[in-house]
Amino acid sequence: MLVHPQFDPVALSLGPVQVHWYGLTYLAAFGLFLWLAGRRVRYPWLAAAGWTRRDVEDLLFYGVVGVVLGGRLGYALFYKPGYYLTHPLEILAVWQGGMSFHGGLLGVLAAMALFARRRGRSFLEVTDLVAPCVPTGLAAGRIGNFINGELWGRAADPSLPWAMVFPQSGSDIARHPSQLYQFALEGLLLFVLLWWYASKPRHTGQVSGAFLVGYGVFRFIAEYFREPDSFLGLRALGLSQGQWLSLPMIAIGVGLWWWASRAQSRPQSRP
Repeated sequence: MLVHPQFDPVALSLGPVQVHWYGLTYLAAFGLFLWLAGRRVRYPWLAAAGWTRRDVEDLLFYGVVGVVLGGRLGYALFYKPGYYLTHPLEILAVWQGGMSFHGGLLGVLAAMALFARRRGRSFLEVTDLVAPCVPTGLAAGRIGNFINGELWGRAADPSLPWAMVFPQSGSDIARHPSQLYQFALEGLLLFVLLWWYASKPRHTGQVSGAFLVGYGVFRFIAEYFREPDSFLGLRALGLSQGQWLSLPMIAIGVGLWWWASRAQSRPQSRP
């Protein structure tokens, strides 16, 4: 049975300035987005549609604002609405932790809608460009969760070779390292599948739909191994909050992909 290494959350100290590992994972996520999206805009059918490296840089700015605001507001709304209703100013205290992926997704979607409007592009055209570049950022975030020893998994059979004790949980129970499961599923596997799928011209909306379905399914699976938030527990039908939030994603993704595949418009210009 393994024990979590208890990493120092501070990666580097420069006098009074402390650089945290979790912050570095965000930087890695943003850097990976720039690199991957920069490669995507060089695809002939995307370059012919007028996408440039400058668009990628602007999209990153919009996305950063959307993910931070949406992630924080989503956490307050989806997970602790009662608490933050009585302590509204603490919503701004992002350094205390507490971010929701589903809230961050909504924030990014709002930011992409604003970008699309200002650039005269369709919303789905923008999200189709961005979607394959997102999973690596999710993977980086899960590594940050593991380093911090947070969002640990449910109890596991101690004979499981990779079962791990997380002292931060306040017990010596062997648990699933669910952060690493999510890193592998929502991060690496989703990236490989989506990058391959988006490497050819698709009907507008199909790549975005594939992302929603892929993330929703992988998150739903991973939640069976992740310890539910102590202040929520399991919800109706024995499902976690994360699973209930993933179900609409899957349904919307399936509907979007089906609609896009049946749309009368032709695929984007082939190389």
